[in-house]
Amino acid sequence: MKKSNHSMVVPISPANATRRALEGGAVIPAHLPIDVIQIIRTRVGARQRAADRRSGGSGERSPRLRRTSSRREARACWDGGMRSRELAGGGRAVAVPPERLAGWFERFATRHGGAERTELAPREVVVTAADGATARVAVAFADLPGPHGERPGLAVRPLVEHARTPRRIGLVLVRLGAHSVGIARGGTVEVSHTDRHLVHGRNKAGGQSQQRFARRREGQARRSLESAAADVARVLLPERDRLDALVLGGDRRALEALRAEPRLREFLATAEPRVLDVPEPRRSILDDAAERATAVEVHVREP
Repeated sequence: MKKSNHSMVVPISPANATRRALEGGAVIPAHLPIDVIQIIRTRVGARQRAADRRSGGSGERSPRLRRTSSRREARACWDGGMRSRELAGGGRAVAVPPERLAGWFERFATRHGGAERTELAPREVVVTAADGATARVAVAFADLPGPHGERPGLAVRPLVEHARTPRRIGLVLVRLGAHSVGIARGGTVEVSHTDRHLVHGRNKAGGQSQQRFARRREGQARRSLESAAADVARVLLPERDRLDALVLGGDRRALEALRAEPRLREFLATAEPRVLDVPEPRRSILDDAAERATAVEVHVREP
């Protein structure tokens, strides 16, 4: 609202009210109809969110987003824009996309006074820097082509070419109550199926009520894992001979239960040793896992 010199009330349009709310944080006039107030609030919220996105999320975030970021930051930090995690006994593991692997090793060598030597083996590559820092890679999917042995300086071209080879990868993500199964090529999911099942949390009450609740929860968990096993068998088993690799992710206990399924035991035994740490599986998480599955995990230890 604004007043004239004669104290006459002049109506204000929703567009002007929205502009004022954005510019000065003005209070929305209370005399406006409820539906108009809701429109103004929606416009203000949408424009503020758009401004946050344009600024790269530097604006004030909601408490929910702050809590989410804190949980993610507790699990992983970022190394030059690449996800990394702390290693037991010191050091860190950095997940490097194949297309950035050569540049990452060049920067590693520069930071540590140059690369002294590179050791190439069928299943491991180790680069040792002049100051004693090491970057170690467990070669995934297949043996690194020869020749193998120790070479002076930085010699990771065979590893880079191996990592950039296009592969068709089966993905199995399982947590209690949800699963996502798919096939990806070059980090893009081609075929997938995702499902969720209700599994109640644990009950701290005692007596017969607790026993009934525990039996119900066990039944829900069993049905959830049976559904996951059925989808793995339906989506992946017919394609097993056309897959270059199999990557698992999720809760290790749920994955162990899945491995115990007789029809899947032999197939899941061929999975890569590295298990992806993922939240509750859904399609967006599967898309992220498809990219992470092709990333090269480098274990860095510095003096």
